[in-house]
Amino acid sequence: MKNASLIAVLAMALSAPVAHAGKIENACIKAGRKAASRSLCGCIQEAADLTLSKRDQSRAAVFFQDPHKAQVTRQSDRRSDEEFWLRYKEFGNAAQAFCS
Repeated sequence: MKNASLIAVLAMALSAPVAHAGKIENACIKAGRKAASRSLCGCIQEAADLTLSKRDQSRAAVFFQDPHKAQVTRQSDRRSDEEFWLRYKEFGNAAQAFCS
């Protein structure tokens, strides 16, 4: 049920135009990946806006330039890293569902 609610909120939010580029969108574009586009990165930013705090977005944006930091965070035994990783996974699932 939680996922259905998240999907409904994401669907409404992702249909609204975005007026600014956020940290995730900028990091996505600057990462220089072949599939990156303003449209795709903007969609990913919208998913981040709905699932991550601004602080979490700043932390996650680093992963676009340095994927190893994501791996270090995922494998960390620190409680705060584990909690962040759960939020990050939720963001990733939302972005994949709506932006692919």
